[in-house]
Parts: sequence; C-alpha cells; structure tokens
Amino acid sequence: MPPESATRGSGTVVPLRSRGPQSQRFVFALLPGFTMLAFSCAIEALRVANRMAGHEIYRWEIAAESDEVACSNGVTIRATCDLDELERDDTVLVCGGLDVQRGSTRRMVNWLRREARRGAAMGGLCTGSYTLARAGLLDGKRATIHWEYHDSFAEEFEEVLLTKGIFAVDGGRMTTAGGTSSLDLMLQLIADAHGEDLANAVADQLIYSSIRTDQDTQRLSTPTRIGVRHPKLSSVIKAMEQAIEDPISPAVLAQDAGMSTRQLERLFRRYLNRSPKRYYMELRLGRARNLLMQTEMSVINVALACGFTSPSHFSKCYRSHYGTTPYRERGSHGARAAL
Repeated sequence: MPPESATRGSGTVVPLRSRGPQSQRFVFALLPGFTMLAFSCAIEALRVANRMAGHEIYRWEIAAESDEVACSNGVTIRATCDLDELERDDTVLVCGGLDVQRGSTRRMVNWLRREARRGAAMGGLCTGSYTLARAGLLDGKRATIHWEYHDSFAEEFEEVLLTKGIFAVDGGRMTTAGGTSSLDLMLQLIADAHGEDLANAVADQLIYSSIRTDQDTQRLSTPTRIGVRHPKLSSVIKAMEQAIEDPISPAVLAQDAGMSTRQLERLFRRYLNRSPKRYYMELRLGRARNLLMQTEMSVINVALACGFTSPSHFSKCYRSHYGTTPYRERGSHGARAAL
C-alpha cells in the first residue's frame, strides 16, 4: 500500500495528507486512579489510525512515577518508560481521574514544566487538566475539565479560560472533559494531521457515528436533564446557576422572567415539586459540596463562594440537606482519600 493512502474497513482507499518521515509519538502520563475510559479512547484511536493508514503514523509510550499504575476500576497498567526526557516533538497526555490533587505530585508537576519548556505539546484527559493547571501550563489558555470538577477548578485557577466544551485546543495545550471526549479530541488531531477521511475511517471502525467538536458541551442543560420544557422556568433556572455567589431574590427572578412571584412559585411547584427558594438552595449546597470535596478552600470561603454570608447559617443549611456538617464532610473526605 502506498504511504499516502489509508484503507477503510470496506476496502476503499482514503488518501492521506503528506507527513514527515517519522511517526508522531504520544506519551500517556498516568496518574493513580486515572479513568480507564478516557485513556483507552485516546490510545485506541491511535491504534486504529495506524491500521487504517496501513503503516505506523503514531507511536505511544506509558509514563508514570511507578512501574505500575492502577486506574479507578482497579485494572493495573504497566509503565513502559519513566519520567525521563522526551523525544523531540513528543506530545504528552496526562490521564487523571479520582483524587487528582493527590496524584499531581511535585515530581510530576516539575517534569511537565521541564518538558513544556523544551517545547513539548501538553494535554490533559479527564481531570488531567488539573495537573497541567497546577504546573501553570494552562495560564491564559482555553481549557476544559469534567463537569464534576468545573466549580472547584474555576475557583482555584482563575487565570485559566475554562470552558464547558467536551474538549479544548489552544496552541500547544489540549484538554478533554473525560470519558468518550478523548476520542473526539484524537479524531480532531488525526483529521488535522492526515485529513478528515482518515479520521472518519477511524470513527467507522470504532462504531462511533457522531463525531463531536470543541463547540459541543459536556452536559445537557439543567432544564433538559430534569425534563422541564417551560421557557420561562428554564430561563430562571439558568439565571440561578449563573448567580451562585450572589443569589438573586425570587421577586427579581420573577420580574426578569416577566411574571409575578406567585406565578414563579406555581411553576416550580408544578414542574419541580419544590419552591424556587428551595431549588436555589439545593443548587448552592451542591456547589458547596463540590468545593469541600475537591479543593482546599476553607469552609468560610466555600460558604462565601456559594452565597452564604454567615458560617453558622451555611452549616445549618448543609446539615439539614446532607445530614452532616461542612467540617465533618471535609474531614470524612480526607480520611477516604487517604485509604
């Protein structure tokens, strides 16, 4: 097969764009507890791209701080290289998962900084974005991270231009939200380097019929997820989500939506079986819990970030909703993380 073509599963030939004499190498830096799906989607895209091209256009290595790394489902992956100096033009993809703060060690962060100074392209899969941000490699860059970590990431790394997209590419920095979004990023990289025909052939082989772009968002909107189709109620919920730190009164929310406070109350009771005030409180407490579990912010700062001006009021509301105090929540999470 000529080097400038690729073959689909159906046997048709897919022309490849011109490339350099050497294949591109990816180095997957695995953190303890990394997410298997995000990692496997990325590496499988490279494997299938080689098969579809009929020759090696991609190579990869597995780097880690230890000989073996266990992912979040307990499967262990053996490293093929240490955190040594990379080859020229390597691309590093940091694979994160649960408890990424603990996995972002000084050695890992320093290694990333060193290789970035030498010109290596850097990416973060799933929560690997956090490790890149801690290394200062996403400052002033568009980036994304799994939605569960979005609030805490935004609080800790204000200099990063955080998006809610499934992946983001900004210069030599790439980040994904996790899960199958790693596949979307790799398909984009394959298309950029070798053309969309090859990327489509890879997607066909992986039975991936709907390729997404960086314009696609991670989650359905809250109204869609909870089955609300009322436009005014949807607009109120969106306004609540955008004003967690400085809550808006129900009267103002109703006025901005062009209805009375009483009408707003009826809408929430009908569609959500709770008052606007209660729903808003649950949103704020949910964000507070994320910040307590995922950051080192003090409890008082978490309270302020979620619109509570009184620590005692915050603690009372938190205990009423979750059955424990913010301080105990923080302590129990620390104990679980240490196991």
